[in-house]
Amino acid sequence: MKLEIPENLVNKKTWQRILYTLLFSIAFSLAKTILTAIVIIQLIIVLFTGNTQDTLKGFSQQLSRYLYQITQYVSFNSEKQPFPFGDWPKKAVPEDANFS
Repeated sequence: MKLEIPENLVNKKTWQRILYTLLFSIAFSLAKTILTAIVIIQLIIVLFTGNTQDTLKGFSQQLSRYLYQITQYVSFNSEKQPFPFGDWPKKAVPEDANFS
C-alpha cells in the first residue's frame, strides 16, 4: 500500500514560506518593542521640551511601515518580502503620509 502525501507537504516553497513567516514574526515582535520604546522616549521629550524629536519621528514612521509590510507578508496579502530581503521602507512625503 502506497502512502500518498499531499503535494503541499513536500513542496519546498511551502516550507520556505513557513520559515520566513516564523522569522518575520520574530522580527515583528522585536520591531514592535523598539517602536514602543520610541513612543515612551517621545513622550518624555514632549513632557520636558514641548516638542517632538524629528529624527525619532522619521524612524518611527519607517518602523511602522515595516510592521505593516511584515503584517501583509505573513497574512498572505503580499508576496513581497520585507527587509532584509526587500528594501527598508522610506519616509513618507507629506502628501503620502496617509494610508488611503
